[in-house]
Amino acid sequence: MRRYVTESPASQLLLSRLPVLELKLNSNTAATCRAGVTIVLVLQVLAPSPEAGRRAATSSSSRRGILWRLRDKQSRLGLFEISPGHELHGLTSQPILPGAYAGAMLAQQKGSPSCKLSSWAGLGEHGLPSQEDFSEVLTQVHEGFELGTLAGPAFARLRRSLGLAEEDYQAALGPGGPYLQFLSTSKSKASFFLSHDQRFFLKTQRRREVRVLLAHLPRYVQHLQRHPHSLLARLLGVHSLRVAQGKKVGEAETRWLGGGRLEGEVLASLTPHACPQKYFIIMQSVFYPAGRISERYDIKGCEVSRWVEPGPEGSPLVLVMKDLNFQGKTINLGPQRSWLLRQMELDTTFLRELNVLDYSLLMALHCLHEDERGQGSCLIFRMARSVQGAQGPEEPEAQNRRLLPDAPNALHILDGPEQRYFLGLVDLATVYGLRKRLEHLWKTLRYPGRTFSTVSPARYARRLCQWVEEHTE
Repeated sequence: MRRYVTESPASQLLLSRLPVLELKLNSNTAATCRAGVTIVLVLQVLAPSPEAGRRAATSSSSRRGILWRLRDKQSRLGLFEISPGHELHGLTSQPILPGAYAGAMLAQQKGSPSCKLSSWAGLGEHGLPSQEDFSEVLTQVHEGFELGTLAGPAFARLRRSLGLAEEDYQAALGPGGPYLQFLSTSKSKASFFLSHDQRFFLKTQRRREVRVLLAHLPRYVQHLQRHPHSLLARLLGVHSLRVAQGKKVGEAETRWLGGGRLEGEVLASLTPHACPQKYFIIMQSVFYPAGRISERYDIKGCEVSRWVEPGPEGSPLVLVMKDLNFQGKTINLGPQRSWLLRQMELDTTFLRELNVLDYSLLMALHCLHEDERGQGSCLIFRMARSVQGAQGPEEPEAQNRRLLPDAPNALHILDGPEQRYFLGLVDLATVYGLRKRLEHLWKTLRYPGRTFSTVSPARYARRLCQWVEEHTE
């Protein structure tokens, strides 16, 4: 075990500026902490909704100009600010900032020359993070709470491979603006929210889901190296939050697993604790940039519970529709269709090998302007960005690369003749174990002759690929 104490002037200044809040994780637990969590639902309304519309919208900071505020709110219609008092405010704003900062400082302290690289090249044996990177657990102890960063170096290297600067990552997750929440149509009890620039997506996770993600992380990284244009959502970090006991403010400790499996000390940190814990992941948002998106869908390739009642006409609410809402529609990709079908086959085969099911193909679209259509714009730049990044042993044809668009979040964007599509595979942590096998048997009796999501990984992968083939042209 190695121990790091965050005593640098910059980190101490950062911690000193964090507000002191009351931490209430349940009715029996209360503590005073710096940037804690308050489980009270108070939303700042950016757009009316059946529940939140009755609450008064508070004004933005007086330091911002009125024109800036109007433009900013217009780009976030249908979303709700996670303001102080919201149950996720402490989780999504203050604790993450010192965590990201300390993680970046730790990477700098290691002094590895490869920290400045923008690809997997040179990042450990065979271009991959080391076992030490995958097994590190960084625990930062602040006044009243602990923030855990799991497999931090591996995720830091993954961020660099995507060309994501740590400064930009920290700025997006920091207190520069409010986090945003939308009304989820998911049946899970997870909470979903976005960074203030809508570039990063955060989701709370169950402990068993985090265990699965960490166990699969080395193979996930290998898959992205082999197929750098994969549709799999790009995971950027995994964290835990719990009440701290018995350690000093500002203290952090880092543990590595030596000579054993990943399921050892990293996953041992996820065992039940006397104090309630929150786990959350951070990933690139598939729906970015979202300013012009007109429709959003969550596709599983089945019919049971796959309908969402649309909002009233003209409603600014951001709703993610499902399979049955897409009936009678098609995805018009033109020559890009063959690439999508092949990549879906590669990605779902990988997920099938992990024994994973119940993942979703997220899809959104908006119309292209006249000057955005065609393949000729910035061709040299598009070719350069399309060949950068992971260089694996496979031939380019086996990697299934494509000509990426000249746009932010290009890995999740496909341009058809008239529309731009945002596509990505998410929710990669459901394993087909005993629980899901029993659920499959129950649903077979409950829904005879109908398709539902709980099926074997092989059948799930085959059915989702078939859905994409039938709904594209």
